[in-house]
Amino acid sequence: MAKVKLDYMSLSLRAEGSDDVVRELSGRFLDMAEKYGAPGVYFNVPPVPDSIFADGCRDPEEVEPLTEPKEVAPGADWDVVAIYDDAGIPSIMHRFRRVSNKELFGGSDKPHPAFIIGGEVYDEIYISVYPNMMIHGKPYSLPYADPATGFTADEFAKACFSKGEGWHPLTAAEWGLLANLSYANGTLPHGNTNAGHWDGDDEERGESSGSSNRTLTGSGPETWTHDHTKTGVHDLCGNIWETVAGLRIKNGMLMVAQNNDAALPETDLTKCGDDWKPLTDDNGEPVYVSASDGKITFTTDHNKAGGWAGCKWGEVKTECKSEMLKEYALFAGEEKAYCYIDATEGEYIPNRGGSWSIGTYAGVFSLILSYSRADSSWDVGGRSAFFKKLKAEH
Repeated sequence: MAKVKLDYMSLSLRAEGSDDVVRELSGRFLDMAEKYGAPGVYFNVPPVPDSIFADGCRDPEEVEPLTEPKEVAPGADWDVVAIYDDAGIPSIMHRFRRVSNKELFGGSDKPHPAFIIGGEVYDEIYISVYPNMMIHGKPYSLPYADPATGFTADEFAKACFSKGEGWHPLTAAEWGLLANLSYANGTLPHGNTNAGHWDGDDEERGESSGSSNRTLTGSGPETWTHDHTKTGVHDLCGNIWETVAGLRIKNGMLMVAQNNDAALPETDLTKCGDDWKPLTDDNGEPVYVSASDGKITFTTDHNKAGGWAGCKWGEVKTECKSEMLKEYALFAGEEKAYCYIDATEGEYIPNRGGSWSIGTYAGVFSLILSYSRADSSWDVGGRSAFFKKLKAEH
């Protein structure tokens, strides 16, 4: 058994377990620290001493901190943090502070739905910086990892909820927040869209995972993040498709969980679950999808619903005004990104972002809404998210 404590600015790693597991986690933490030194701060990153592991268990307080910052702004408040789950293993998470639809895209004054959970308005939520890898059947956001794939959406959701209170699979509302932020700020992320490279510039590349043409999480340049900074959320464009919870199409009608209630394990989003709500236009009318002959239309006319088709987002037509479509990034934020929807009879669930093989069709707005619950694939993964549950007032 080994035990280690490493500190880096507002991040810290505390790991206890077998020598191999502790060594791997410490190595990943140090790699991240070397890559993501904050501007205006001097870092001296020492290697992890072999003695930490040589004599088995060691008091973590004896381990030298990872770094001593020479200059830190008074009252600095960091948005990239390590959050530990019930297993005592950290994930690198990005904090997002509450924002209104008006601030995001000129909508109403209400908070974006990603910040409304169980009827409560939250000031902040946390989203995995990296597509998740797996440790003992639980998903973790760690850099320079081969992202996990090959599970169904329900299996991934169960694994996320198993991490403890507040942990959940990334929801459709949260993906919508990321896409809207990127669009509003003019920082639509690039990514691995061409076998390890970005299709728009062959010099933009990540490090190969050694598994097909995937790249290691977070190994691309700053332009591969949601805000084009090295502390942004990585790999939302390309590399692997990502499952998101709380959005589906059933018999041609778009349906969502209430606000961000897909973040709650008690929300019933099974195929026949009671907690699905119609996605509506601004008049409260359900929105349907008409799809055929390479054309997709969002409409409130249920008589037009049905069919299946794929096209660029710039070719998708919308016959109704719907703030909810904006909230979930179901609009042409990237005109060349791909949108494929199956509006035939039955239930279909989404994947977003694209993969390493689809070129300009990949992007944070890319959508495939045609998977069944039983589907799993080598090119579909996911990421976890977290909120700190509000304490009930007595």
